[in-house]
Amino acid sequence: MKRDTLGAFVPGTEVELAGAGAGPLKGLSFAAKDIFDVAGTVTGCGNPDWAAGHAPAAAHAAAVERLLAAGADLSGKTITDELAFSLNGQNPHYGTPTNANAPGRIPGGSSSGSASAVAGGLVDLALGSDTGGSVRIPASYCGLYGLRPTHGRISLAGVMPLAPSLDTVGCFARSAEPMTRAFVALFDQPGPGGSFRRLLRAEDGFALAEPAAAEVLAPLLRRLEAIFGAAEDMTVAPEGGGLADWVEHFRALLGGEAWASHRDWVEARGPLLGPELAQRFEWAKGIPEAEIAAARDAREAIAGDLAERLGDDAVLCLPTAPGIAPRIDAGEEALLDHRYRVHRLTCIAGLARLPQVSLPLASLDGCPLGLSLIGGPGTDEKLLALAETLETPEGPAA
Repeated sequence: MKRDTLGAFVPGTEVELAGAGAGPLKGLSFAAKDIFDVAGTVTGCGNPDWAAGHAPAAAHAAAVERLLAAGADLSGKTITDELAFSLNGQNPHYGTPTNANAPGRIPGGSSSGSASAVAGGLVDLALGSDTGGSVRIPASYCGLYGLRPTHGRISLAGVMPLAPSLDTVGCFARSAEPMTRAFVALFDQPGPGGSFRRLLRAEDGFALAEPAAAEVLAPLLRRLEAIFGAAEDMTVAPEGGGLADWVEHFRALLGGEAWASHRDWVEARGPLLGPELAQRFEWAKGIPEAEIAAARDAREAIAGDLAERLGDDAVLCLPTAPGIAPRIDAGEEALLDHRYRVHRLTCIAGLARLPQVSLPLASLDGCPLGLSLIGGPGTDEKLLALAETLETPEGPAA
């Protein structure tokens, strides 16, 4: 493993495993977020009390096993926000991994160490999880390719659950082609072939972008239009309160499921939690069951509607985040407001169980900024192929 100059890896946990002697990922290195089991190593989940109270894993997480079998070498376990329940990447126990491509700014979470390690060149690939944006947002902030797959396409065996109906296994890379190879190894079954034929522009998604961010993303939309023709404007959440309502359904599901996943441990052990996580659990345990049930019903309607509108031939374009990564020294209130605005974008794919790829093709004030593409259920491979097309110099120009 390369020397960790970024604070990306879990302190005191050195894990190096050689991959299979041959395979599509031979010669590549990867890291695993510290919610993925690695046999013989304690899965710490970003909290020292969790690490102290759990025995070493008996087996590798399925995703770790898949990458090793494909020939990639495991180079370490990376820092995560506590119990993967944040979007900032600032762990109160282990520190904030460095964002090599936006110095002085947060890397994004909860897959902070994984994004930091890839952006800083310590590994070629890194496993993360995405429940509410924990791959897509660090990818945008750190200038990486990152995919949240269709919910259920990649096994979560051996991965700490946060909100199971939202949890997915994701991956980071500095370029699109190795990320595609990684996901081919990770998918349980291959998806359908073909390509997208229609381009949709999320009007309400772009309305959430800061004006300067929308401006620098505009040329990327023109690149997409060079492939598909003029984009069709689409209001993603057309009824009622729009995305402001959708994010409340998302928050109810996330909070309710997170508390259900960890209530027994929190109440039995009384662990030392950072202030952000302690406040979040205090909020989560008070969510009425009726609100969670209503959110489940709304979610099914949302998922069905978007699956019908996208089909298997349309790709939806939107900003990954409202803007660039906030500064590390941003105040608590500013970070909470930013988190809420981010979730209004990330809740779309989460509620609808859809795949979403973030492309590191824009920058603002010298910092990375991602553009996202969402496809219909199971169109992950089409998104990855489109990402490769947009990355190549000979692809459609701005």
